[in-house]
Amino acid sequence: MRTPLKQARGLGSARGGAEHFWRQRITALANVPLTLFFLYTLVRLAGADHAAVVAYFKFPISALLILLFVISSAWHMMLGLQVIIEDYIHHEGLKIAALVGNILFTGFFGLICIYAIVKLSLGG
Repeated sequence: MRTPLKQARGLGSARGGAEHFWRQRITALANVPLTLFFLYTLVRLAGADHAAVVAYFKFPISALLILLFVISSAWHMMLGLQVIIEDYIHHEGLKIAALVGNILFTGFFGLICIYAIVKLSLGG
């Protein structure tokens, strides 16, 4: 029979909790103005044709801010889902699969959005 102390001994600290915590808070803080700019962009481009959208994204500041929004949001989403997976999935194999799936999903989501924004900003 193993006592709870015996089970906990040797596990130690992951030494990454504070860094993860601060990354999540920094991305959350960055997402506030970036989300407001994203919403402004959605309202401004509502009903616009393709040429107007391309013209908007050709302006470097617009494209850069939307790129930063996508990167920050995807990273924040990955960090948040990682915490949920680590806290609520207890089977190690399933937890590892979910963590890998989280990275692949958020990475794919981010790359597709970045590709679309870059294509629009280059006139596509």
